Amino acid sequence: MRIALSTGGGDAPGLNAVIRAATFAARRRGWDVVGIRDGFNGLLFPDQYPEGSGVYSLDASNVRSIGHLGGTVLGSTNRGNPCHYPVTQADGTVVYEDRTAELVQRFADEHNDALITIGGDGSLSIAQRLFEEGLRVIGVPKTIDNDLDRTLVTFGFDTAVEIACESIDRLFTTAASHSRVFVVEVMGRNAGWIALYAGVASGAHVILIPEIPFTYESVARAIRRREEGGAHYTIVVVAEGAAPLHGHQEVIAKPLDHAERLGGIGHAVADELTRITGKEARTVVLGHLVRGGTPTATDRLLGSRFGAAAVRALDEGMNGVMVALNEPHVEYVSIAEAVGRLRTVPLDCDTLLAGRELGTSFGDD
Repeated sequence: MRIALSTGGGDAPGLNAVIRAATFAARRRGWDVVGIRDGFNGLLFPDQYPEGSGVYSLDASNVRSIGHLGGTVLGSTNRGNPCHYPVTQADGTVVYEDRTAELVQRFADEHNDALITIGGDGSLSIAQRLFEEGLRVIGVPKTIDNDLDRTLVTFGFDTAVEIACESIDRLFTTAASHSRVFVVEVMGRNAGWIALYAGVASGAHVILIPEIPFTYESVARAIRRREEGGAHYTIVVVAEGAAPLHGHQEVIAKPLDHAERLGGIGHAVADELTRITGKEARTVVLGHLVRGGTPTATDRLLGSRFGAAAVRALDEGMNGVMVALNEPHVEYVSIAEAVGRLRTVPLDCDTLLAGRELGTSFGDD
């Protein structure tokens, strides 16, 4: 068998651990393994690469030392969905083409038998379409946002939380020194997992997540209560997709053929809190910092388990499934069941309840 690996969407710590594990597991079975560069661009645009091909062989020599590295050695992209590919016309208008059949044909031309695609909801939606078009596909769930359905956790999330928590820890001392309010904006899109976990772990005083619309007056009351108790500083952690009650999410831009780019809520919260409380509020946007760097042991382990399990799925004749964690096992669910279902923070989540017990404000009291 000859299998191809691809990584699509935003990068996440642990991707290289998946690539390494899948390559080793496949090679042990005597299979050939290749990597597709930059999502599916390596197949669709081979001439863009110096060697005239966006596909290259993977073996022990080029994956043995990558498990601890962040990012992805294959490259990635979150632009140019092949099932809905944007093409700019001569007059500047944009039309969309379905290049799915072309991609399937190019995959066959490379003599590949199966695809292991590693990505989030968008990449796995493409994988489902390729499966429907006859490609043999196994999906591996990847997102730092932890918002994919049918798996308890996705790799990359633990590292993102660790980096966010460490960053928030460092802000406590400067916030206390200057008696300021610090607003820390973290990634997560429409799910508040990173903000919730990092906020509770670091002892943040206010946590604002998309699942709970907040009011500025509620946050201001939390700040005033701290002032009255002798604490003249406050740490507010806000998820990029959080929004005030009867308000809207802050959007930086909406790139061509891509979801809205959320961001700016941290500055909005800081400005409004300064206006209401009179206290100086500063904003720190962690942004892509939580995506980068060395993955935690947890994410390396989970990536390794997922990569090996994806190859086992092929060996056992599976198709159109995604590996999923259901401790203590890695199981398999249909890709169709996993995509299009956002996994958000439930309001009875134990971590959220623990935060409330600790006196954390979620901006809704």
